[in-house]
Parts: sequence; C-alpha cells; structure tokens
Amino acid sequence: MKFRNHFFLSIFSGLLLGISWPTYGLYFFIFIAFIPLIFLVDNYKKQNNLTLTLFSFITFFTWNFITTYWLYYASLFGMLFAVIVNSALMSFVVFISLISRKKLGDRLSVIFFITLWICFEKFHLNWDFSWPWLNLGNVFSENTTIIQWYEYTGAFGGTLWVLCSNFTAYMCVKKIQAMKSFKSEILTLTFIIFLPIFCSLLIYQNITIEESEIKIVVVQPNIDPYDEKFNRSNDQNLKYLESILSDEINRNSIVILPETYFSDGSLLSSLSYSNLIRKLKQINKIYDTEILTGIELYQVFDDSSKVQSFSNKLENNRWLDLFNAALFVSDDFEIYKKSKLVVGIEKMPYKNLLEPILGSLLIDFGGLSYSRGYQYDRSVFNTKKDIKIAPIICYESVYGEYVGEYVKNGANLLAIITNDGWWDNTQGHKQHLSYAKLRSIETRKNTVRSANTGISSIINYKGEVIKTISYEEEGLINQRIGSNNKITFYTIYGDFIYRISLFFIIILTAFFFSKVLTQKNNFC
Repeated sequence: MKFRNHFFLSIFSGLLLGISWPTYGLYFFIFIAFIPLIFLVDNYKKQNNLTLTLFSFITFFTWNFITTYWLYYASLFGMLFAVIVNSALMSFVVFISLISRKKLGDRLSVIFFITLWICFEKFHLNWDFSWPWLNLGNVFSENTTIIQWYEYTGAFGGTLWVLCSNFTAYMCVKKIQAMKSFKSEILTLTFIIFLPIFCSLLIYQNITIEESEIKIVVVQPNIDPYDEKFNRSNDQNLKYLESILSDEINRNSIVILPETYFSDGSLLSSLSYSNLIRKLKQINKIYDTEILTGIELYQVFDDSSKVQSFSNKLENNRWLDLFNAALFVSDDFEIYKKSKLVVGIEKMPYKNLLEPILGSLLIDFGGLSYSRGYQYDRSVFNTKKDIKIAPIICYESVYGEYVGEYVKNGANLLAIITNDGWWDNTQGHKQHLSYAKLRSIETRKNTVRSANTGISSIINYKGEVIKTISYEEEGLINQRIGSNNKITFYTIYGDFIYRISLFFIIILTAFFFSKVLTQKNNFC
C-alpha cells in the first residue's frame, strides 16, 4: 500500500510539472506541482533517503519525458540520455537536501533546497553536459505579461517564484491536514503569487523605450535538414537569395538567413577572397542590402602548436577545426563562431578526458561526426546605419546571462539564426521560439529570428511575438523594427540570484558541518 501511495504521489507531481510547461500546458499548475513530492518527502521521513530519492526520480523522469520526448526525432540515444541524466541530477538535489534535513531542521532545509536547486540550474547552464531546457523560470515563456520583471531578475527570478510558491502552498495543505487555521499561510501564498503578477502588469502597461527603426527581411527557406540542406551548394543558395531580393520590397534592408544556410563548408583561411564573399558583396551593392547568415567554416592544418581542445585529429598528422558560424557581410565581413554547442551533436563533452578512454564512441551521439570549435567572447556585428546586431546561433538563445553579454558588448538588436527541423513538428521548435521571448524581456531588445524550417518571427522588447512564418512553410518577413540602447538591471548584474543562493548554500553547509562536529564531540 505504501509503495502504491508513494508511486502515485511521484507520478502526480511529475504530471503537474509536465502539464504546466510551454507551449501546450497551463502555467498556473507550476505553483502547486511540487506539492505531492514535498508531501511524500515530509510524511514518510522514516523511509530511507535513497528510497525517497528514487521516488523523486520517478517525478522528474515523468516531467522530463513529457516535455522533451521530441528529442527522439533527432536521436533516440540523445533523448534517453537527456531524460535520464537530467532526472538523475534533479533527484540528486533532493538526495542532498534529505541528508541535510535532520541537522538543519524543517525551515532551514526548505531554504537549503531552494537555493541548492537554483545553484543546480546555474551549474546546468555551464558544464559540458549543459541542458537547461527545463529550468523552472522558463515555464512562463508563453505568458510574458506576468514576468516583465525578468528585466531585473532574469529567469532565475521565475525559479525562485515557483519554489517559494510551492513550499508556501504546501504549508497551507499541512495546516488543512492538521485541521488548524491557515489564514496567514493563504495570505502569504496570495502575496507571493499575485504581487509579482501585479508588478509585471504595471511594468507592461507603462514601459516605453525610444528606438531607431531599420528595415529587416527575415528568410525562412524551409529546406529539409536531413535530406536536402547539406546537399545544396553555396551557389544554389546564392541564387535563392537573389531571387528573394529581385522583389523591390525586399531591397534596402538587412537580410537575416538561418543557421548553416551556407552549409557547403568554406575554408576559413581563404574566406576573404572566396567566391562566396565576392558574390555576397555584389548582391549587397546591387540590392542595397547587408546580410547576416549562418555558415559552415573549416580549417585544416598540420602545425601541432595550433591544436585546441576542440580540434579533430585526421590522418597523416593533420588537424581539422570546424565551426558553426554566423557571417555578416556589408562593405567588409565579420564572423562569429557559435560557442554554446549542443552536447553530442556539436561537441564531445570533456573531450580531453573521455577521448583517450572511449575513442570515437562518444563523438557521435546520432549527430555529426566531428566536434565543433568555438570562440570565447560575444561578437557584435556593426551595420552601416550603426545598428549593432547580436548573432545568436540556435541553442545559445536558451542562455540568459550569456545573451546579456552581447548587449554588454554594444548589441541593440538580437538576431537568432537557427535550424529547428531536427525534431519534426513537435513541441521542440515551439518551445525554442517561446524561450526567445524571455531573452527579449531580460535585455529589453527586439529579436529577429530566422529558422530554417520555422518558426521564424519578430519579437518585441515586451516578449510579444508580432509576426511569424508557420512551421514547414517557405516565406519572408519584411518588417521595420526598432533598435535601442537600453541596458537592463539584469544585463548589468546577470544571475545575481544564483550568487545570493550560493552564499546561502555556503553558510548552511558550514552550519550543517558544525552541527555534525558538535554532535560528534558530545558523543565522544
């Protein structure tokens, strides 16, 4: 009977988390989604910590599978790896919290769990197996009118909001269960949930930012990424681009093309005098345009002193560097090399450590055959009209503080170029678009988004999608859009909620060990 109750509570919590998630769910379930799991942990304290952790794994596995099953369309192994490892990491947070509970007590253990979860989410943004898709602050991405305060806190403010609401709601449940008055808890819960919404609505109604307008053409070519995209020559793609610009309405603009639009690899060392750059400059001159596009770049060399951690060894002591890059062509050209790489598809995690042990086994998780290179800083492209564009490539748009670094470097317009056709017509590409709204709010920058198969869009600085091209449709967005130089609190201070949380973790950990040592000394 106990096992059945435990299992039901675990599954129920996972289902509540799953059905709250964008872009199909009802976000308000997130404010109570952890309650069944908290109830399980709190009411079965005599259970072994490992047993309770196992039931939390069931919760997180259910949530992960419901929300990210669509990874299967790109790679079955990748989907299983992401779901299982992410669930295990979330369960580990619960396990650590359970260990600390006896020494810290109920109240401090709640603070410990909340701050530890925030630190886990930050860790998940930065390690080699990074997969922050289910960071709790992302849950409100389809309801941007209630999170306008993300310009101050970033998505970590949403994580804190969710966890505080759940623990306060559980206190109400606990008082009801004990048949005690719960008026103060209800008032506290009402305050926690509705004050941020009220503040957000005030910001939403009153915010206005002075902007300079520019003309943008966003291209969605709708090229099949599996069968067609990487078999097209650069000449074919140039002809398609010229056919777009032959229409008078598309001239005199900044043209945004998707990730790896020019997928027929170009040699980096000879790019400046390549036929591709020459043709793009000609197009700019004829049609009075500037072009931002995705491009595959490579470099082959035999000088071992140039080898970097991402370099791929070939035969005959030669090395290959590959880059998923953004190219901006105006009077001259600029390059940005994608830096947040997709695990298993674009990079081998901990390559220096794992490659000598496992060889080529981990290079291909169902994706590409070689690791991609990257750069360390965030480049910003400068247009002739003094618009500074942030070239954000695909997966990079999920990282809040990371995108803020473009703005710190002068960007006043965000441009996301991506290829979301790997996951078929599932929630994957919809969620990816939805998360881009968070970046617009955090930085208060308008976003232009060119997606190979969709959904291409224009997003304003309030996080509202004002124009789109549907998935698996070929088309253009011809739009005048504003750029601005506003710098938000979040852009300046980044993930400060994480840093405060880390401080609390250090203090509480020190308190925990002092209790352990005191008990040990008393025993002796």
